[in-house]
Amino acid sequence: MAELSGVRGTWVQTERAAHEAWAALIGRQPRAAALLHLLVANMDRSGALVASQGTLGKLMGVSVATIKRALVVLTDECWIDVVRVGSERGGVNAYVVNRRVAWADKRENQRYAAFDARILVSEEEQEAPISDNRPPLRQLPALSPGDMQLPHGEGMPPPAQPALVEPDLPAIPREQIE
Repeated sequence: MAELSGVRGTWVQTERAAHEAWAALIGRQPRAAALLHLLVANMDRSGALVASQGTLGKLMGVSVATIKRALVVLTDECWIDVVRVGSERGGVNAYVVNRRVAWADKRENQRYAAFDARILVSEEEQEAPISDNRPPLRQLPALSPGDMQLPHGEGMPPPAQPALVEPDLPAIPREQIE
C-alpha cells in the first residue's frame, strides 16, 4: 500500500462483533477489507472521507476496477455508504463508514447527522501539477488561545477616568458623624 504522508494520529474504535466480521471479510474479500482499513484510517470524526476512486487505487496500489469491485462488496454488505458529490461524470464520492463498525468520536455523538469529511486528492488528478513554489494564499490575522494583540501606531489618547479621582458618593466628614 502506498505511504500516505500526514496521516492523522487519532484513534478509532470498533465493536467487537464488527471487528470479528471484519476479520471474516479479510478471508472472503481481502481487497474490500483492505479498502475498509484505508477508509477507516483516513476518515474524519464523523466517519466520512471524500476521495476519488483513482486516489484510493493509488494508495492501495491497485487498479480503479479493483476499487470499484471492493466498493460494491462494502456497500452491499453495509460496511459503508457511498454519497455522490456532484451530479456529473467525473465527480467524486464521499464514503461514510457504518457507525456501528468504526467511529472516531464520542459514542453519544454518533446519533447526530453532521456530515463533515476529510478529502484526499492526488496530483495526477489535477489540471496542473501541485507546485511547492506557488504564491502564498492571503492570510488574515488570527489569534490563537493565549495570544495577545499588541497595539501598533499612534493610537488614541487615553480615556478620561474621573471615577478613579473623584468620589462616586457624597461624602460626610467623619467629624460630623460623632
